[in-house]
Amino acid sequence: MSANANRETNAIVTLREITEKTVVPICKLSDTLSAVQKTMVAPNAISIAQAHYNKYLWCRAIYADETPAGFLMLYDDPDEPKYFLWRLMVAGPYQGSGYGAEAVRLLIDYVRTRPGAKELLVSCGEGEGSPEGFYAKLGFKRTGEMVGDEVVLNLMLWP
Repeated sequence: MSANANRETNAIVTLREITEKTVVPICKLSDTLSAVQKTMVAPNAISIAQAHYNKYLWCRAIYADETPAGFLMLYDDPDEPKYFLWRLMVAGPYQGSGYGAEAVRLLIDYVRTRPGAKELLVSCGEGEGSPEGFYAKLGFKRTGEMVGDEVVLNLMLWP
């Protein structure tokens, strides 16, 4: 996956596999979230465990240069034309830096390489701490669907 320079900080944002050496620091990033944000996204340790037992979950650490800054997880089943961003978390100290937006752009580039990919879906809670505004700035729009108590948003990958 190619690295892109973050315009706001000049850090290079990359998506990297989580390894035996990096799993603990990536898990500890969840501790940097506010109490409200912790209600909006599962801890990274839970997500990594889920990915270990589900062959369709693709997870990556978000790095800014050599610093772990977040985590994302994609539902990636090449037999289904739907790709779903299950988890995205940017550590508290790095929120507002543009790292999350750049990570989603890198994810979009990846999803475009997947079989039958036409859209990227995500769901999020509403109210205080909701990331819906963040996704809207990236072009995601409400679909009118709900997953539990979360609204579903989508981004069309091709014009």
